[in-house]
Amino acid sequence: MSTTSKAPDFLVVIPARLGSTRLPRKPLADLDGKPMVVRVAERAKLSNAHSVVVATDSPEIQAACDEHRIECLLTSPDHPTGTDRIAEVAQLLKLPADALVVNVQGDEPLIPPELINQVAKTLADNSNCAISTVATPITDLAEIDNPNAVKVVLNRANEALYFSRAPIPFVRDQNMKAQTAHLRHLGIYAYRADFLQAYTRLEPAPPEQAEALEQLRALWNGYRIAVHVASEAPPAGVDTPEDLDRVRQILSKS
Repeated sequence: MSTTSKAPDFLVVIPARLGSTRLPRKPLADLDGKPMVVRVAERAKLSNAHSVVVATDSPEIQAACDEHRIECLLTSPDHPTGTDRIAEVAQLLKLPADALVVNVQGDEPLIPPELINQVAKTLADNSNCAISTVATPITDLAEIDNPNAVKVVLNRANEALYFSRAPIPFVRDQNMKAQTAHLRHLGIYAYRADFLQAYTRLEPAPPEQAEALEQLRALWNGYRIAVHVASEAPPAGVDTPEDLDRVRQILSKS
């Protein structure tokens, strides 16, 4: 492990596609007069990132970004994951191998800029890791058994041992359940640019396919993932029409 004394230099990439099963055309959903993807980019610009880029396969999303002066790159429509789309951006921008790229999900219009800074710093501080991400303590015990809440178990160096939709660690003695610390994984990542290119050449891994969690491909292939444990969860993203209404109410009051 190495440590950095200054804020790291990094780029934010926001992958955005129109296809969404639960909320069609989600990136263009209106949030107090601006498309969601623009709101996300504006939040990311409040971080220490030297630039913020939206990566999309949609000319409509590109036009919306252009209108609001958000940098946007049109990428292939054939990418199976957002990570593959970000890897294309790294190629298009000719990023050096050691460049740090933070992946901010396109449905996080309330993401705290400091969380973006922290995930970049975590990767910069852990030179032996290819990826960094964030977890937060689970306080609602119902989340432990919820497959939509992804759990992560760490080693003593705060590197990920495994991610799962199942309750991990499994508590054999149910009397100990309330005393056992469980961590929920948050879907923000930082990558080294050379890892992004390697990732596109990796075959999907058996645990990744079983859990539908693409970060398991990295662990399966021996890449290390540093995890910052945040004291509290950021505001939830937008997955459903109800989420959209909640965020609209918050923005209308700000």
